[in-house]
Amino acid sequence: MTSKLKITRKAVSRTLGSTAMALGALSIAASPVLAQGANAPLNIPANPTMFGTNDPNVRRATAIINGEIVTGTDVEQRLALIVSANGGKISAEETERLRMQVLRNLIDETLQIQEAKAADVPADDAQVESTYERVATQNFGQSPEAMEKYLARIGSSAASLKRQIRGEIAWQNLLRRNVQPFVNISEGEVQEAIQRLQASKGTDEYRIGEIFLAATEENKAQVFANAEKIVEQLKQGGSFVAYARQYSEASTASVGGDLGWIRLGQLPTELASAAGSMAPGQLAGPVEIRGGFSILYLIDKRQVLTADPRDALLSLKQISIEFAKGTTNEQATKRAAEFAATVKAIKGCGDAEAQATKIGATVVANDQIKARDLPAQLQDTLLNLQVGQTTPPFGSIDEGVRVLMLCGRDDPQVASGPNFDEMMAQMEDDRVNKRAQTYLRDLRRDAVIEYN
Repeated sequence: MTSKLKITRKAVSRTLGSTAMALGALSIAASPVLAQGANAPLNIPANPTMFGTNDPNVRRATAIINGEIVTGTDVEQRLALIVSANGGKISAEETERLRMQVLRNLIDETLQIQEAKAADVPADDAQVESTYERVATQNFGQSPEAMEKYLARIGSSAASLKRQIRGEIAWQNLLRRNVQPFVNISEGEVQEAIQRLQASKGTDEYRIGEIFLAATEENKAQVFANAEKIVEQLKQGGSFVAYARQYSEASTASVGGDLGWIRLGQLPTELASAAGSMAPGQLAGPVEIRGGFSILYLIDKRQVLTADPRDALLSLKQISIEFAKGTTNEQATKRAAEFAATVKAIKGCGDAEAQATKIGATVVANDQIKARDLPAQLQDTLLNLQVGQTTPPFGSIDEGVRVLMLCGRDDPQVASGPNFDEMMAQMEDDRVNKRAQTYLRDLRRDAVIEYN
């Protein structure tokens, strides 16, 4: 049987930023009709009597959104992207929960595409294809053709990924048309923000990833439980970027939840308290904030308007040896000791190749490596080296043993901070993001959705 949720479709030219919504009349058992109007209090009896049944274990796999069908195949192909991003290590229970979340995401995506089309700003086919090619090349290191074969192999499809791209582009087009023109930042506001930034020189700023899940008083417990399960999956090695793209209801979902570099004062108090005690690589949450729950991931941390040594550009030489198959621990240890002794005797980077040849080692040079892009355990070691010095040997029998030799270092310049235009753009983006959440909420409330 098909059940329908029907809400009268408003005109496309709705007034943005307004959360006022007339609630339809509804009665539960013998209770009075609910009050009408925006944010009217719900008149729900303490012990409601339910007429009919609603089995929460019955999962509806498809939906029709304003006449447009989201099929079971659509859901499964999008789900396959998440499963693949997490190495396939997802339990059956988690997979079922993900399937329901994917359906919700596809509904939102459909609403965004429909609204952009109605506003005559749909995603251009050429733009979708161009973005798809860029994702294939930059994110996966493959040609679009190879990418298509890979997607088919994991149970997804190029069409599924392109639809997600189309939704993101359409939504950005819509925000540029219907939201950004109405976001006004005064010159005084920008100057005050720059002054506050200058005053905070030397204090910490954070690069944070966020997954935001909207919640109401009625579904708060369920959303919190879902957020806890997401955190559990992330702690088990799940991709934060992949989960943010599929779960987060903030406009930063399209960039994997990345909020960019911010100071704690720019965050809600609850999130600032959580982020202040985090170290890079740590998760926090779910944290309850106004309108829902947030899961935070601290990507990095630095000091405001202060040069970060990890931004130093390093010139390195990697000197390495490999072990033949069947090498015993004793044999490997002996050869590694000889390797370490030879490396210790190398007289600067100019002598590296000659000495490496004597012991059958290989040398690879790279002059464009940022210290922050190296594993954390190597960053401090390299930044404390003088030119011509090497790290201690590291590796294993399977991977071989290697050292990194510092051949040059260009220290970063002290940052001057964002200029006027950059600060204004940051402030505009923040306000657009907040209005985008309201806009999407209105689209959901206005939708005619049939669940099959």
